[in-house]
Amino acid sequence: MIGIAALWIGLLLSVGAYALDRLLTSAVTENFDAQLEFVLTSMIASAEIGPEGEVLYAREPADQRFLEPYSGLYYQVSGQGFEPFRSRSLWDRRLTPQGHDDGEAHYYDSAEFPGEALRIIERDVRMPGSPIRWRFQVAQNRELLDEQIGVIRNTLIQSFGVLGLGLIILAALQAIYGLWPLRKMRRAIAAVRSGQKSRIDERLPAEIQPLTEELNELLEHNETQAEEARRHAGNLAHALKTPLTVVNNAATAHAPDLADTVIRESRVMRRQVDHHLARARAIGRRSSAQARSAVWPSLESVERAVSRLYENVTIDIAGDKQAEARVERQDLDELLGNLIENAAKYGQGRVFVTVNATPEWAEIEVEDDGAGIPESERETIFDRGARLDSGKPGTGLGLAIVRDVAQIYGGSIALEESEDLGGLLARLKLPKAA
Repeated sequence: MIGIAALWIGLLLSVGAYALDRLLTSAVTENFDAQLEFVLTSMIASAEIGPEGEVLYAREPADQRFLEPYSGLYYQVSGQGFEPFRSRSLWDRRLTPQGHDDGEAHYYDSAEFPGEALRIIERDVRMPGSPIRWRFQVAQNRELLDEQIGVIRNTLIQSFGVLGLGLIILAALQAIYGLWPLRKMRRAIAAVRSGQKSRIDERLPAEIQPLTEELNELLEHNETQAEEARRHAGNLAHALKTPLTVVNNAATAHAPDLADTVIRESRVMRRQVDHHLARARAIGRRSSAQARSAVWPSLESVERAVSRLYENVTIDIAGDKQAEARVERQDLDELLGNLIENAAKYGQGRVFVTVNATPEWAEIEVEDDGAGIPESERETIFDRGARLDSGKPGTGLGLAIVRDVAQIYGGSIALEESEDLGGLLARLKLPKAA
């Protein structure tokens, strides 16, 4: 930031200094030229034509420098067929006229005198009573003009240099002071990482405070996920402990039904592992801000898969095709797959799915024409391994997984009676994507 500020300040001041130098140099030069033009005009006004057609002056110009040899101020009047009429200050030198017509005053720089740079103004004039075009020239040493320009440039360089240095120092101080709170935040994060603190509690400016709040929320989110992971690991260990004890006891006692016991308890353990893995996947993929899935494509995908498994079941989908839920696509497929597969499995051949979108929720209603579930058992059916119809294949974990995954994303699942088909209606509510 300091480097970029220094480059930008240097560029702007350089452009400004160059423009101001051009302006002031032009103004000083124009003033210098105006003085020469005044002298030239006075000379033309006081010039006369002599008896032999030459140019005469009734009186010499008032400036004494025209009388002092090599004084730095000179004049010369030239005409075809006549010797140039020169000021005494030229002494043994003469000015060289330019090879063109100058109806108006013409300014130029000349180095025709060794070691002396001149500023010359010249003009062609026809004097009354003379057929010759006379060229009047006034020249002055540029030393005074160059000194004035040099003073201006030195002043500009010094003043703009001091200004640029001051601005760069100010920008550096501003950057250091403005970014200083980030050093405090760095130390606070290091303290959290080392275990000295659990949250960032430093008082920071209003511009940094939102970042602190987001970091604290991230820490809380990570702690929640870690706690959930520990809880699930404990639950899984506890759930597997009983089946393993049963198998171990049967094996130790050399029970005659050991094979049946192992198969039965293995299924129990498999159900528990599937259940906790589903929750773990949902928790790992959960992202309340980035998760976003379109409901309709997921429904169509699940409908095609279930229709292949249950060819005698008709699945109808209706509702809002633009609805989007704040859920990862894989989890949404698992939620809808469990609900629609249960409806196809326990219904009589018809499944109706409706999608509704409200300002806050994406609602999916799955109805079937089966026997339904008594109201008194609609809560217990969500327990792990709970099954009302043991004659159908399954693990009894479908609705439990649906409830747990929906709650992880802030949604819910409720069971009701279908008014249209007479069977069960499962109402899944998921947060709507922004």
